Amino acid sequence: MSDGEEVRVDCHVKVLNDDVVERATRAGLDAIVYAPHFTRLPEIRERAAAYSNEDLLVVPAREVFTGTWRDRKHVLAIGLEEPVPDFIPLEVAMAEFDRQEAAVLAPHPEFATVSLGEPELRTYAKTIDAVEIFNPKHLPSHNRRARELADMLSYPPFTSSYAHLPSSVGVAYTAFDATIEDEDDLVAALENPAARRIVHDNGPRRLRTSVRELAHLCYENTWKKADRCFLSGIEPTHPDHIAYDGRFDDVALY
Repeated sequence: MSDGEEVRVDCHVKVLNDDVVERATRAGLDAIVYAPHFTRLPEIRERAAAYSNEDLLVVPAREVFTGTWRDRKHVLAIGLEEPVPDFIPLEVAMAEFDRQEAAVLAPHPEFATVSLGEPELRTYAKTIDAVEIFNPKHLPSHNRRARELADMLSYPPFTSSYAHLPSSVGVAYTAFDATIEDEDDLVAALENPAARRIVHDNGPRRLRTSVRELAHLCYENTWKKADRCFLSGIEPTHPDHIAYDGRFDDVALY
């Protein structure tokens, strides 16, 4: 991760274990951004630190679920110092990210009903630092649209494996022309922004990844969602949770 060398970063993964670290290292990655669903920032930070080593930097992050259940907007924030809950209005989350000077990324734009679209990308142009232009879960038309949005609105690009499964890690990554040795360096590379190259697999591995990840998405949005909504109690990242000390009680959407 020294000057003059590309730094390969898988900018968004959901899973972290020994297998993930091994696969990331084998793929030649220098860093991964770990942002699991419905997990509080202190826990994410602790786990990221435990799995970082000399060969692989694990950067903690939060993909915050904003908006109502029918109009959710996912936003990826890197460099948060204080926890930000899910299930709050998009404008409240963006204000928090600005206040904390976090790097803000738009993952999987216009994907399903859970993503920022062109109106939001225009509205928050001063807050968002990059738009994802390739995601393995996307169909080719979705990736073309994502690239079109980034180009049209002059956003720097990024990509990620968006890995919910260990086998997906490294199928796509962003290669930065910058020195990135810690979380602050990555935030600076995204906010400045540093020159970068978008790299992804278009062969059989990518196709297998897409099929497996889409199958996992179906699982997440059926049984796993039912378990989370009706059986597991209040989410750790719900704004009413005691961990947020009432700071977001008046803006909780559900």
